[in-house]
Amino acid sequence: MASKTARYNVDIIQLTKTFDSGKIIACDDINIRIDDDELVVLLGPSGSGKTTALRCIAGLERPDSGKVAIDGLDVTDEPPKTRDIAFVFQETTLFPHLTVRENIRFGLDRKTKLSTEEKKQRVERTAKKLGISEMLERAPDTLSGGQQQRVGLGRAMVMEPDVFLLDEPFSALDANLRDQLQTEIQQLQKAIETSMIFVTHDQNEAMTIGDRIVVMNEGSVQQIGTPYEIYNDPENQFVAEFIGSPSTNIIEGECVVEREEARIKTDLFTFSIPIKSTKLNSFDGSKLSVGLRPEALSLDSSDSQFRATIDIIEPLGDADVVYLETDEHRLSAKTDSSAYSEGQTVQVDFADDDVWLFSPDGDRLSTNTIEPTDRDQQRYS
Repeated sequence: MASKTARYNVDIIQLTKTFDSGKIIACDDINIRIDDDELVVLLGPSGSGKTTALRCIAGLERPDSGKVAIDGLDVTDEPPKTRDIAFVFQETTLFPHLTVRENIRFGLDRKTKLSTEEKKQRVERTAKKLGISEMLERAPDTLSGGQQQRVGLGRAMVMEPDVFLLDEPFSALDANLRDQLQTEIQQLQKAIETSMIFVTHDQNEAMTIGDRIVVMNEGSVQQIGTPYEIYNDPENQFVAEFIGSPSTNIIEGECVVEREEARIKTDLFTFSIPIKSTKLNSFDGSKLSVGLRPEALSLDSSDSQFRATIDIIEPLGDADVVYLETDEHRLSAKTDSSAYSEGQTVQVDFADDDVWLFSPDGDRLSTNTIEPTDRDQQRYS
């Protein structure tokens, strides 16, 4: 009998999962708590453990140690069919001999004792939410890829589960359709107020749809936070480099502690930072990494930290990405100006508050952060 544990709708507690007799650590001491009105994204590169974590929640994999609780019940040892979850896979497989209505109703026919009328109402209510009411009598092969994906979502939604698990459901779709469905999945989650756990390797997708993002790498959770927090306040160098396009500029330097400040010396520039805003006391003489987002670099300002030559300009429409070269470095800057040309030499500056410092182990040392705007606070509160 499953036992009551936590109040969170999904509670992953010290979950560890290995393969090949323990040689491959897919999930290493994972702890994630998800409320019943959250859309949480598991984000990371291939092999980071995000899909394995999702499969452990679903019961498709059994963890070596740790617990999975759903709606306050410990389901770690329960088979998938007894867990009140719906799993939407990357490849939507519909039954070709059944209509859209019959595909959506399939789970109800197999797993519930609802009356025919109750099933009909559920299917039609679900189809209306997904905007496919007029397609209920059509065959799957007459639908577009996006319409088929909606039917796959409908087949999960109609079961009214406690938890939705989605494993890269939009990765095979074209960019425009993917953008549309990303918006729709947000709206859907808010409408049904059910936990959704969404796996993706696409950082833009994660930033677009997630209430919170769990950044994973090599089986471990690197950081959990809102999209705003993940982007503007990374806890380590991996998160800083993985999130953002173009990636964060990383420049190697050395720390010299002098009384109440630390001087960071690189082969491009030197700057000082107050000791009180960092964890630098114990890093005197140590090699550190300096991180600067592309948008933190300003070109041809009145002050200058270093000079660089523009190699390539990549227009984005509302902004330009400018790739800079120095004798030893290749950096990227983001600017809304189109007044530059390839081959031009520019003065490059940045504010000390925009600098992130990372230890040799990759841990974030500086504590400076950007204050969220009112819009950020409303979205992520």
